[in-house]
Amino acid sequence: MLLRHTPETLTDRSALTVNPAKTCQPVGAMYAALGIHNCLPHSHGSQGCCAYHRSALTRHYKDPVMATTSSFTEGASVFGGQANLVEAINNIFAIYGPDIVAVHTTCLSEVIGDDLGQIINKALADGKIPKGKRVIHTNTPSFKGSHVTGFANMTQSMVQYLSEHTGKGTGQINIIPGFVEPSDMAEIKRNLSMMGIKGVLFPDTSEVVNGPLDGRFHMYPKGGATVSQITSAGDSAFTVSLGRTASLSAAKLLDTKCGVPFTNLDLPIGISAMDAFVDCLRKTAGVSVPDSIMVERGQVVDVMTDMHQYFYGKKAALVGDPDQLVSLVQFLTDMDMKILYVVTGTPAGEKFEERIRSFTGDDTVIKYGAGADMFYFHQLVKSGKPDLIFGNTYAKYIARDEDIPLIRIGFPIYDRVGHQYFPVVGYRGAMRLMEKILNAVMDRQDRDAPEESFELVM
Repeated sequence: MLLRHTPETLTDRSALTVNPAKTCQPVGAMYAALGIHNCLPHSHGSQGCCAYHRSALTRHYKDPVMATTSSFTEGASVFGGQANLVEAINNIFAIYGPDIVAVHTTCLSEVIGDDLGQIINKALADGKIPKGKRVIHTNTPSFKGSHVTGFANMTQSMVQYLSEHTGKGTGQINIIPGFVEPSDMAEIKRNLSMMGIKGVLFPDTSEVVNGPLDGRFHMYPKGGATVSQITSAGDSAFTVSLGRTASLSAAKLLDTKCGVPFTNLDLPIGISAMDAFVDCLRKTAGVSVPDSIMVERGQVVDVMTDMHQYFYGKKAALVGDPDQLVSLVQFLTDMDMKILYVVTGTPAGEKFEERIRSFTGDDTVIKYGAGADMFYFHQLVKSGKPDLIFGNTYAKYIARDEDIPLIRIGFPIYDRVGHQYFPVVGYRGAMRLMEKILNAVMDRQDRDAPEESFELVM
């Protein structure tokens, strides 16, 4: 039984997390690795860890997720996993033939203190890595950060290992999309194409975890950014990173290593954030915004204006990943909705709170980090009774208990389909979000409306 509290009476729990509002780093690292073409993610740890990470991604995307593991047993747990990883690398290239292997760590290997850089160098010296093939790694201890942190770490490692500056300018623009759906990545590329901009988007999971069913098994789907594309990112003219938590570190490293200037924007969810993204692309690439994009924007504004009475004053509570929350809060406030609570289990930092408050003011309760769990979020919802909840699958239990409509967004979503195919970024994504909100609001109004009585007149 949950006690009813006001936000001021909820005390911080420093030693206990109840239902964390996140999952662990390796899940995000594995997802980012899938965004490299012909890449096989590798989990350096036990079979159970790898099975969970694959299961989480497979359940969310409803597509098989391929990955390998170092298969730690008692010996490796005590003496280290160097022999396991060297043998694994040899077997992976001999049996599965990827272009690149992306290694991430688990809690066990992090506690032991395996030096993955040294192990990969040994595998190379021992001839375990074929000529022309690559192995990259990142450290993803699950006892800190979240799946968003793991995604950021793996994306940063792509730059560290692969991107090179040759001095031959390509005129292209790098886009680092952040932890978003494959449908969102495809939508970003579609907008680049509509504007006539040559771009490199990495990682890119479109047509990897949302590919078509053609009756054949594809170990490596045709999607993903190629190694050569990521390498060429070092010669690009500019980088646009989307989302501070998931993408900024890679953009900074690309600037430091290769001298590619960058700007960091919010995820283009909603009108204002998408406007900023389109304007940045326009200025950076020196192109005009085509009429086709302006038509899509006008349609979103039309729906927002026509249905404003359903958005105005509605109270919302949000839980999820920090980059998505920032843009979503801006979009909802643009529609004159009131934001009561914003919670993320990711250690997002003070800049996250500052960004949220720039849209909502001081009345919104904002919580991030280990103490910002689903139990805390449930207490907030119970105390404030919002009209709508925005969150992933695990928020449905709170929505059900409090009889509040849930708009599913974020990761993971296990009990619905469509997120892997229909974007929430861009103007089309804004239209879809408004449709979901309007349907939830109208369904509630229909349910709560008194039954109409009819009198038969003879």
